[in-house]
Amino acid sequence: MKNDKMKMKYRVNEQIRVREVRVVSDNGAEVMPTRKALELAQKEGVDLVEISPNAQPPVCRIIDYSKFLYQQKKHQKEMKQKQVKQEVKEIRFGPQTDEHDYKFKLKHAQEFLNAGNKVRAYVFFRGRSILFKEQGEVLLLRFANDLEELAKVEQLPKLEGKKMFLYLAPKKAGVAKKSQQKRDREEAEAGAKASAEAVNEEPKTDGGLFANAKNGADALKKLNID
Repeated sequence: MKNDKMKMKYRVNEQIRVREVRVVSDNGAEVMPTRKALELAQKEGVDLVEISPNAQPPVCRIIDYSKFLYQQKKHQKEMKQKQVKQEVKEIRFGPQTDEHDYKFKLKHAQEFLNAGNKVRAYVFFRGRSILFKEQGEVLLLRFANDLEELAKVEQLPKLEGKKMFLYLAPKKAGVAKKSQQKRDREEAEAGAKASAEAVNEEPKTDGGLFANAKNGADALKKLNID
């Protein structure tokens, strides 16, 4: 069935009824009367295949039609294999997720993004915990901020029923992973440099997603981040 559909895509030999065609080959291209192109194909014992009907004049190749269809099928298969299958992976939090659980889920999100998948993180508010929705929002913003090297935000935290969702997409598929040891060393070096250079400076507020959060300073305090 697939081969039949592919055959219908191309006109061959006497099905090509224009006055002239552009015949392409490994040696270049030449415009000639269609009748002459058909004679050349017949002389070589192959076919005249129209590969670009909308060109002026239409573009054809002199090639065995079965071989041509095989090459097209092979090319489509290769292109399909190269396509990255992107999935949406979920990360669930509670409004009062502890630090250990947060780090564990952050690591999983990094793995998902490195593999080229999207991440849908959400905070589930059970019963009266909906009173902590602001804390849930800050938690998700922190999550996005910690992943900003790997991900871009598709949707900022948004409450839908009893769940607050955050959508993240990978900035680049197949990002090289950093070892935890290297990440810790870089964070330590950055912290030491910041302490040495900015002891008396005002804290910057334009370097991450927290700058866009309402009452960011108060929200950060609620996280009790050391």
